[in-house]
Amino acid sequence: MLFQTLSSLTLASTVLGGLEPSGSKTGGCEDTTKGQTYARASTQADGNVAIMYSWYMPKDQTIDEVSTGSHRHDFENVVIWLSSDMATVLGGAASGHGDYKITSGALSGGDSATVEYFSSFPTNHELQFTETVGNTYPVSDWDAMPDAARSALQDTDFGDAITPFKDGDFEENLEEAALD
Repeated sequence: MLFQTLSSLTLASTVLGGLEPSGSKTGGCEDTTKGQTYARASTQADGNVAIMYSWYMPKDQTIDEVSTGSHRHDFENVVIWLSSDMATVLGGAASGHGDYKITSGALSGGDSATVEYFSSFPTNHELQFTETVGNTYPVSDWDAMPDAARSALQDTDFGDAITPFKDGDFEENLEEAALD
């Protein structure tokens, strides 16, 4: 089992401290009720819509008891591309440490893209599209967040982890995740 996704903020918009990359790679976090999905959308110049869904993990560690290549905090995301006219899925891109694997056309999962967080041995966690149905988490929309929450996510230094949906990084990530 891999680390469960969590919220990166408390209800008072205080950023959580993450976990030191040591011990068990799951950090003992197996409570699937604590997850949260961050979402942010943008209409592009061609009229198509990009929706980024992001997840936070308090640490990025692929092997139990091995901290080499690991770090406190991790964000991964997928970008789903929709047509401007009928909101037809054009494709998607799944992240893994700053790179994207792009998939054109319909995604598995029918009306909902299904994504899994997995370990690519020896040192990388990443996302991929899958047909396996897993957990669904509450969505926190960037544009609907309280100012304090948005500011906390925008201004916090998460070390080696980059907040993919914050101003500046969001736009760059959409360019990298663009369909060919």
